[in-house]
Amino acid sequence: MTNLKVHGSVPLDLEGDLASLRGDGARMAPHWAAPDRITPRPVSPSLIHGVTVPPASARLLDAMSDYGD
Repeated sequence: MTNLKVHGSVPLDLEGDLASLRGDGARMAPHWAAPDRITPRPVSPSLIHGVTVPPASARLLDAMSDYGD
């Protein structure tokens, strides 16, 4: 279910275009705080386990062409 409550005098445009989307993003940006920098920490190889892929998925991926073909 979509919450269509609008707080403020911004017109509600459900069929918006790119300009409308960019405007929405510009209005929301001040409400979101981003960290200055995220430094990933190394993961010990002992914590990395194998990946199990179902045979059907493996066949599907094997049948796909490589990117750029």
